Amino acid sequence: MTEGPDGVLTLETAEGITERVLRDLAREAAPPPFSVRALRPLPPVPPGERAIAVDQTNHSVVAGETVVVKWFPRPSRAPHPAPGLLAHLAGFGRTATPYAAVYWEDALVALVTAYLPEARDGWEWCVDEAEAGRTGFAAEVGALAAELHLAMATPSAVFPGPVRLSRPGEGAWRARAEEALREALALTDGADGAWLAGRAEALRRELEPLARTPATPLIRVHGDLHVGQILRWRDGYAVVDFDGNPTVADADPYQPAARDLAQLTTSVDHAGQVAVRRRSADPDATAAWAAAARRGLTAAYARTLARAGRADLLDRSLLRPFEVEQECRELIYAARHLPRWRYAPMGVLRAWYA
Repeated sequence: MTEGPDGVLTLETAEGITERVLRDLAREAAPPPFSVRALRPLPPVPPGERAIAVDQTNHSVVAGETVVVKWFPRPSRAPHPAPGLLAHLAGFGRTATPYAAVYWEDALVALVTAYLPEARDGWEWCVDEAEAGRTGFAAEVGALAAELHLAMATPSAVFPGPVRLSRPGEGAWRARAEEALREALALTDGADGAWLAGRAEALRRELEPLARTPATPLIRVHGDLHVGQILRWRDGYAVVDFDGNPTVADADPYQPAARDLAQLTTSVDHAGQVAVRRRSADPDATAAWAAAARRGLTAAYARTLARAGRADLLDRSLLRPFEVEQECRELIYAARHLPRWRYAPMGVLRAWYA
């Protein structure tokens, strides 16, 4: 671990460090200079490790085909949401079992969770579904998202009061969404920028419901709930990566459940765009697939909440504005970090405002 003059931390993990840390965790010892927050007893871990090559932001290592250690190359001293959320979700069985959080001083440097055999994330399996035109997954994924939110809304020792009530007409939501629209307009250039500018008023009108919302329940949301965080593995589906939204700084962790759901539904559209771009899927057929999958996912989500007696957790009036805001954030992300990704949100917006 090194700390630059500006206070920025950089973590480099040498070969074998993962196995060493796990050996120390098994002995319930903190490997100096680290400290550990134990979440569950660590199972026996056979020798051997391999990196997960598709993890680009972090450095994830599978140890003994039993656990995954996700190292954060740029740790932050700011409070990290994942350890608290994972501790709160102790009774939620639809995620990779969390075992420990590893810290260097006050910075989270690694999370240790169970390895899910044969796991593929949604940027693989959902794109397969888009290419094939299959929508059966939508009901399962919608129910999974609702089960996650029901667990988030259940009191625990970590969060004894997990549900709050917003103020009517929560102006901060509209201001946040309009700022995202302004930034997307400023950062999107060329023909895409001209097209977007021509739809700016239509997009702005979509955000107006955020200015007149009634009081609605707020919960600790996932914060970055897209299909890439939904793993399809040997035993079904699981939601992972509770690290929060990397594109939104200082966001209140308590948000309407509709914000997570909106990000999940728009990511289905993005999977369709990936299928069009990379697998030559038919654009019209894929747009119809995405619309059907979104409907099925949202219906299953609402149905699962209703069966649990918590239909109040979903304020449907927020869904469309949050979806529009999310597409703006995708354009911001593309402009700042991954220019080649712009085709996905632009493809979705062109389909919506054809």
